[in-house]
This record gives sequence, structure tokens and C-alpha cells, in this order.
Amino acid sequence: MHIRHEINQGVGASITSGYHEALKEGMDIAMMMAGNNQMDPVYLPRFLDPIINRQADYAVGNRLHGTEYRRGMPPWRFFGNALLTLLTKIASGYWQLMDPQNGYTAISRRALERLAPSKIYPRYGYCNDILIKLNAYGFKALNINHQARYHSDEKSGIKYHTYFFRLSRLLFKDFLCRLKEKYVILNFHPLGFFYLFGGVIIIISTFLGVYSLYLTLFEDADFFVRAALSLLLFFMGSMFLLFAMLFDMEQERNIGWL
Repeated sequence: MHIRHEINQGVGASITSGYHEALKEGMDIAMMMAGNNQMDPVYLPRFLDPIINRQADYAVGNRLHGTEYRRGMPPWRFFGNALLTLLTKIASGYWQLMDPQNGYTAISRRALERLAPSKIYPRYGYCNDILIKLNAYGFKALNINHQARYHSDEKSGIKYHTYFFRLSRLLFKDFLCRLKEKYVILNFHPLGFFYLFGGVIIIISTFLGVYSLYLTLFEDADFFVRAALSLLLFFMGSMFLLFAMLFDMEQERNIGWL
């Protein structure tokens, strides 16, 4: 079946339409391959097997596993992908996953039904949005290593000067929603408070540090005591955040087939 949007609604909206059709047709697994000819169909069984064998509900490609897999990837793209991978690890709670921007995926029907395709972010960033929501609902995801095909005349349609900031806002919003859904509504866990206290303390320490610097430069006030206090608060906040991430990693290990 050929599905076409008369007006460009974004790549996420295209994925949503495909997912809607997969549910309508009663498909047990929905595969997705980007239409830029980067994805080699020879790897397709690797994505299907873990879902068929009930080892995971979501399989996402990984082009960053080693030099042989990312051969041909432009350096600027690798750097940007690595940075977004780090941010998505924190936001999604899938600390073992790499390459969340990958457009080669497979998802089980039960995960897709819980996900609600109509609520997927409609533009670039949909893949990060999907991961965060899947983790909030307790679905297991894993990486499938594969080599992508890059072309010398390939051009990306992403406007990077706005994309990164827009995606950062999406990740932060989804991150807060994940903490509320997973660790408050569905199952209480104190790591949410660790994230909260850590974030608040770091913000306070930053303002205190800037204020101390201002007093020193313009009012000749003593800098040492205020600077030491702001630094102590910063380290305290950092410890809260690190413990929260550690607890989050432990929760990922407990995710299994329900």
C-alpha cells in the first residue's frame, strides 16, 4: 500500500501514518527503513529475530559500534550523533543504547499499541521521542549493529542551527514526563527526587557563583567564602545527579518481557 501526504507534515508524521496502517492491518511487527538508501535490507532479519523470540519490543540500528560500521560517516555527523546519543541516554533511560537517530527500526505490536502513534513527535526527533516513551512504559529496547551506506552527493534536510535546540527542548520535556510516568505514577522510586534536588542545587550554586563574581569585581567584596560555598553546592548537586543516573541504569537492567 502506498501512503502519501499531500502536504509535508514532517518525517515523524510519515512514520505515524505507517504505524497506524500497521496496526490497522494487524501486523505483529512494524519495520521502518529510512528512504535515503542508507539502510541495507540484508540486516533486516537481525531486527526481527529478537522481537519474534521475545527478547525485546524495540530494535534500533547502531552505526557507531566500530570503525567498520561507521565507515563513510562524515566526521561532523559522527560528532553530532555522539552528542545526541549522550543526551538521549539521559533523557530516555536506555543507557546501553547507541545511535538513537537511526532510521532502521522494528517494533512489536504491543509496544506500538501502548505507544499510541498519534502522540509521536511529528518531525525530526521522533526517534528520540519514541525511545523515551517506550522506557516510561517499561519496554525493552536493544541495538542492532549494521553498516550504513553513505553517498558523496548526499545532503541532509536538517537545519542544524535550529534542530539541536529544538530537540534539546523536546528531550528535556520528555525526560520530565518519563520521570513522572515511570517513577511517580506507575511505580514510585526516589531517583526522581535525586534528579530534582540535583538540578535545583546546581542552579542555585551557579547563580551564587555568578553573584559572588559580580560582588568581587564591582563592590570589592570577599570572594573566597561565597566561591567555596557555591563550589560545595555544585559538587553536592552533581552527586545527586550522578546517583540518580546510577539508579536509572539499575532500572534499565530490570526491564524485561512482561
